[in-house]
Amino acid sequence: MDLFLDYTDKQIVTTSIKISGSKSESNRLLILQQFFPNLELENVSDSDDSVHLTHALHATKELVDIGHAGTAMRFLTAYFAVKEGREVVLTGSERMQNRPIKILVDALQMLGADIAYVDKEGYPPIAIKGKKISKQKVAINGNVSSQYISALVLIAPSLENGLEIELLEEITSRPYLEMTLDLLNQLGVSTIWEGNTIVIKPKKAIKDKTITVESDWSSASYFYSLVALSEVGKSLTLSSYNKESLQGDSCLSAIYQKLGVLTEFENNSITLTKVNTPTTEILTLNLQEAPDIAQTIAVTCFGLGMGCDLSGLHTLKIKETDRLVALQNELGKFGAAVVITDKSLRLTVSANSFNRDVTLKTYNDHRMAMAFAPLALKVPFTVEDADVVTKSYVSFWEDFESCIQ
Repeated sequence: MDLFLDYTDKQIVTTSIKISGSKSESNRLLILQQFFPNLELENVSDSDDSVHLTHALHATKELVDIGHAGTAMRFLTAYFAVKEGREVVLTGSERMQNRPIKILVDALQMLGADIAYVDKEGYPPIAIKGKKISKQKVAINGNVSSQYISALVLIAPSLENGLEIELLEEITSRPYLEMTLDLLNQLGVSTIWEGNTIVIKPKKAIKDKTITVESDWSSASYFYSLVALSEVGKSLTLSSYNKESLQGDSCLSAIYQKLGVLTEFENNSITLTKVNTPTTEILTLNLQEAPDIAQTIAVTCFGLGMGCDLSGLHTLKIKETDRLVALQNELGKFGAAVVITDKSLRLTVSANSFNRDVTLKTYNDHRMAMAFAPLALKVPFTVEDADVVTKSYVSFWEDFESCIQ
């Protein structure tokens, strides 16, 4: 579905939006629930990724297809490796079959897992024969994706001897790994992270436990951008959010203060208010800890006529698409001057004028559609394959349009 957006003669209205649970937290907890069945979950993400993961966890067929769900691919690779007696072939979309899995597979094989590549070495699809794993030490490279490490952490309590993980190289997206460990701690699992070593003790069962998933901060980013591109005084309220969040993307509140947006926390909600027009010409950020919000920030800066210099983005090349190339291409259509490397993006300060009659290509990437949507306050354009948003935010377009008139 292509969608034409034009809000150039409109403004946001004060309203409240309830955003679905964090995809990152939900997917970790859904795996943990398989090991601890008396764990109850509330406000689980309704994203395609979480739905795919849920279906895969309950699938009875040998072939398990998780589509575009990268997190599911990584977590399920580890999960099925320790699911004794279960044999599966884990596959996904064409893009997924070109996203690397070798670092995780190597680590699991080091522990004794039975995993083989069906086609191309280092990439899905993979054939997994679940077995009991007794080895308790593994080394893994941490500078590509923290999800590889989180996948190991999630299965660690189920191993009879627990797991000691040696981290090689600098850790990417550290907050996501801290989130995984914190969720284990909430279940009473003993974890220690000292230096480059993580130790997780085994745990066979937990007491009855209910966890309410915090709403997704990545999804909030698009409304931060919408407020930033609005008139001073405009505001929106989003729920349910905690000031002390496990999600790395909660750094949005500090980042968008530099873009004129004040965040106020009250009663598990955040109210975003445009309080001023930013005076900084170029926003410089290292987003290694929160790369998923890079697209939103780049589009916001372009919409404000600002430049930005964003680094720490090397993981964006192996997402649903090469997000750095996609940003350069699509921002360029609107008239932006963008220079990228394999780990950074630099947007030149613009004259705050925009090319019209643009059709935004989304590259099967949900974040491309949602990150660019607020720009419709400045210039009309068409979003190609707008339904792609369901990967992480099923009701995005309804929520987005509900706060503009």
